[in-house]
Formats: sequence, structure tokens, C-alpha cells
Amino acid sequence: MERLKNFTPNILVIGDLMIDHYLWGSCERISPEAPVQVVDISKETTLLGGAGNVINNLKALGAIVSVSSVIGEDDNGRELLEMLKKIDVDTGKIITQKDRKTSKKSRVIASSQQVLRYDKESKDQIHKEIADKILSSLIGTINEFDAVILSDYGKGVLSDFLCHEVITLCNKNRIKVLVDPKGSDYTKYRGAYLLTPNKKEAMQATNIDIIDKETLQEALKKLKKECNLAISLITLSEDGIATYDDSMRVFPTVAKEVFDVTGAGDTVIASIAFALSANRSIDEAAAFANLAAGVVVGKIGSATVTLDEIEEYEATLHKSTSDAHIKSFEEIEAVVNRYRSNGKKIVFTNGCFDILHVGHVKYLQEAKSFGDVLIVGLNSDESVSRLKGPSRPINVANDRAYLLAALEAVDFVVPFEEDTPHELIKMIMPDTLVKGGDYKGKNVVGTEFARELKLVDFVDGKSTTITIKKIQGELNV
Repeated sequence: MERLKNFTPNILVIGDLMIDHYLWGSCERISPEAPVQVVDISKETTLLGGAGNVINNLKALGAIVSVSSVIGEDDNGRELLEMLKKIDVDTGKIITQKDRKTSKKSRVIASSQQVLRYDKESKDQIHKEIADKILSSLIGTINEFDAVILSDYGKGVLSDFLCHEVITLCNKNRIKVLVDPKGSDYTKYRGAYLLTPNKKEAMQATNIDIIDKETLQEALKKLKKECNLAISLITLSEDGIATYDDSMRVFPTVAKEVFDVTGAGDTVIASIAFALSANRSIDEAAAFANLAAGVVVGKIGSATVTLDEIEEYEATLHKSTSDAHIKSFEEIEAVVNRYRSNGKKIVFTNGCFDILHVGHVKYLQEAKSFGDVLIVGLNSDESVSRLKGPSRPINVANDRAYLLAALEAVDFVVPFEEDTPHELIKMIMPDTLVKGGDYKGKNVVGTEFARELKLVDFVDGKSTTITIKKIQGELNV
């Protein structure tokens, strides 16, 4: 995850832009004019829809995004441009066409139930001269991009001619093209790096009824061959993502709770493009997209996900490495702020944890029980030597931190150089500060920065000192 955080890809999205418009209200009567509901509108909201949701997902992940599309010379078009500019998207490659209507889908919601939707849009394929204008804007700039996404919602921007020419141009410049396809004929996407159809779409495109692993592999192979893809991919909803290059691999879903799958496909293609742009393998990209989708389907409505949210989610699944849980002062401050803003209770404790034993584990498990997130401050090697003597520590700080971070009870480990964690506690401001039972009646460093202090008794006969003495006794035999 850290490698993705340190990379900012530049991604171009080409496709159908639209505005999702919501009218929110309540209904208490039927119209006297006709047998229809009368909705008293109390609120209006607008969101980027279509390819705009892919853009939102890329921006949330931290990408630099440019967009190429065709909109009308109308109020909806001007509103859409302003929405894109507000999230710092380069709109210089958007073409305005006089006789075209900018897509806007309006939904009337009464008491959380959609009662009506009405659309205003053009769906005809764009003319060749418009496609030529888009291509002209790409020829001199295509090498600025790490990846290109074709987001097809069937509104006419991604004509057969434009798809073919964009894919050809990108392939000549060794730029991956990822396509969210539409319809049942995928021949216009031939030569793309990969497509992201869902299971139903893949069955329609291949005329293969996907009912088991054998038919799934058959469909993947057919898509790869007929569309001349580098990677064949099918999203499987709750079953994850399947890919095929030289062999088929299925990456199972990691969603814990599913509230709404709206826009999950946009999250998947954005996440895969982001990871591939950072030179991750397709296997790594698929696993990353599964995590992103797992977060998004736990939200209501068309949602996005950040790298921080994915990292937190991965940690709850116990799929992340220990390295991801070892933080610097600066990193833990951002982590604490994020968790606290989500209403999580922060617990802090500290120690040397030189030779990890059952007493440590039980102590940390009880500490975690006092809140949602347990942060462990870890004395550096120099600090341990000053406190315990020149023969300590037995294990170096990196090893001690890694072992602690691997424990289920521990969320984050923060090494510190001082003899006490005073400054670390001051920065974290924990809800609960935890120390050993031997501190009863004594002054505990940092209590002024915590809401409460909890003392936890150690397990009798379990300590690093006792362990060392036992070892020395065996060596002297």
C-alpha cells in the first residue's frame, strides 16, 4: 500500500459524461388531476455520473485525471464542466457540440423510494469530424498519461471509429487501455489491454452460460481471443474477479457487508488502472480492486474510496503485512486523526517487548479490549539499553516492531527514541492509556493527555527477564 501512496499516476478517461440529478422530498397525497403521487421537493443534489464516477474514484485514490468527451452547448454542459473543475480535473479535451444534449438523469425520491426518473440526453454516435477533434487533442499529449480508461455508457461518445483509433494510438505508445464495455458486441474494443465486463455482460458478449469454473475459463478465453486482449477479466460480484492470461485465476471478494453495489464497477476499473499505472502486476491490481470494491459496497450510493480507507479495511481483514502497521510519528498522527473523525476510540500503551511471550500477548489483548484501535509505542534499542542495561535489548527494534505488528490485537506500532513516550502520547491524545499493574499508586507518564488510565496485571511468572535467566541457565549446564 505504501508503494501506491508514493505514486501519483496521470490517467486519461474517455467516455460518456453525465449529471446524476436527485430531487428529494415526501409524498402525502395523490394528485386530483391524475392518479399520480404529489412529491413535495425539499432538496436537490447533483453528482457526476457515467464516466464521471470513474473520474471521482480516480481522484479519491490520488490520481491526476484528464477527461475527453463530447457535451452539448447547453446549461447542463456548463454545469458539468464546473463540477469537473471543482475537483481539479483537466477538461481541456472536452468537445462542445451545438446540436448535442448533455446527459442529465433526474430522479425523484419520495421517502427514500425512487418514484420517477426522467432523462435528457443525446445517444447518437458522434460524427467522425468530432472524433477527429478528440484524436487531434491526443496525438501530441498521449505520452503524458500512464493509462487510458474508456468508460462506455452507450451514449455515443465511444464510437467504433474513436475506440479503434484511440486503442491503436495507445498501443503504438505502449500505454495500457482499460475498457468498461457496453452492449454485446465488443469488437470495437479489439487490442485493448483488458475489459471489465461483469458476469452477465460477459455471458451476453460470448454467448456462454457461465455456471462453473470450466465455463468461466471458456468465456475468458473467448474474450481474450476475439478482442485480442493482453488480459481477459470478468468481475463476479460477490465471487470476486477472474483473470486469464496464460492461466485462469480467481481473486475472491473481500467484502464484509454489502449495502449498495451502485458504482462498484467504476471503482474496480479505476482501482485496476491506478495499480497498473504504478507498475503493479495484474494479480496485485485485481487484489487491490477487490479491496477497494469491498469498501465501496459497504457505503450507500455511488461511492468512492481512498487509499487510507483501503489500508484500514485490509487491516481489519488481517491480509496486510506487518510493515503496513509500523508507523512513524508523522504517519500515526494522520492515522489517529482519521480514526477519530470516524468516531473510533484510541488506546495507547508502550514498552520494550524485547522477547515476546504469552504475558505480553495477554496484556495487549486486554489493552485492545478498552477501545477500537490499539497503538503500541516501542522503545528504540538505545532507549532499551538505557533502561535495562548494556546487554539489552536481545532483539533489535525492527524485529520487535515486526512481531508486535503481526499480533491481531495490535493495530499500529510506533518506535520512539526517548526514555518515555511523553511526546508520542501528547501527539496521539489517546482515549485510554494502558500500563501494567505494577504502576498502581505511581505516576504514569502522559496521563494528562489521556481521558482515562487503565492498569492491567501481568501474567505471573512471565517476563523477558525470567526468560533470559532460563536461557542462561540452560547454556551454563
